[in-house]
Amino acid sequence: MTVAPQAVRGDQATKPAATRAAAQLRAVNPYRLRRQLNRVGLYASILFLVSPAILFFFWMLSLSLKNELDNTAYPPVFLPHPPTLANFIDVFAKNDFLTYTINSVIVSFTATGLALLLGVPAGYGIAKSKATKAAVLILVARVTPGLSYLIPLFLMFQWLGMLGSLAPLIITHLVITVPIVVWIMIGYFEGLPIELEEAALVDGCNIWQAFRYVAVPLARPGIVVGMILSFIFSWNNFIFGVVLAGRDTRTLPVAVYNVLTFEQISWGPLAAAALVVTAPVLLLTLLMQKEIVAGLTAGGVKGG
Repeated sequence: MTVAPQAVRGDQATKPAATRAAAQLRAVNPYRLRRQLNRVGLYASILFLVSPAILFFFWMLSLSLKNELDNTAYPPVFLPHPPTLANFIDVFAKNDFLTYTINSVIVSFTATGLALLLGVPAGYGIAKSKATKAAVLILVARVTPGLSYLIPLFLMFQWLGMLGSLAPLIITHLVITVPIVVWIMIGYFEGLPIELEEAALVDGCNIWQAFRYVAVPLARPGIVVGMILSFIFSWNNFIFGVVLAGRDTRTLPVAVYNVLTFEQISWGPLAAAALVVTAPVLLLTLLMQKEIVAGLTAGGVKGG
């Protein structure tokens, strides 16, 4: 039996029409429309939340690239015309920012390393012993303002004759970094499968070997995020540096404060100095954002 060519062509002609109709039905699917609206609402909410921070950052960048006449102009001039690097040159010429940068690197890296050395085993011990009260104590130490520790620490370092050196800054930064590492590692170690450590103990490992060869490799994302957050908080700390540091041991946040003068506020150099301090932390956060998110969320599910 042969099929008429007209019938074959008619069937082929109806196929694109049916495809278009199905596409239209999918396009008006209420579930898909709702999902798209939810996505648009999510992006709009994120933009609303982060837009003030983005605006302030670009305004600070604009101040640093304009001369002082444009910085004090009314109405405000947002786009520098032409942009200038004189403010950055002025900051490094009038202030020993290289020394302050070295001090910040030494203090932040040392405080972060000591926090990992102390905080990772402490978090493991608290998590495995289910010491809830110790965890609450660590949380209290974390949320307590650093100013509460400043006076007794200042008196102690004054009595020891250590004021003006980098050692008091490193020790006081441990007040900030150690609770961060411990609190992150408690949640992460609690989420690790206990069967792996039990298998290591059965195979002849002691508790420290199980911690070193089993728990620590599995907890690497948590250790990374603890290291990053500790470094950021240590780098940005201001109050300990302004009280305990000497003239040659100031850190970068204190150096920004020193840009201010009694005669006037030079907005250009001040914004340039703030950008110099902010840039390393901002770049670190942008480069390591995936590790930060993975480390903060990986311990949230049992066995995750």
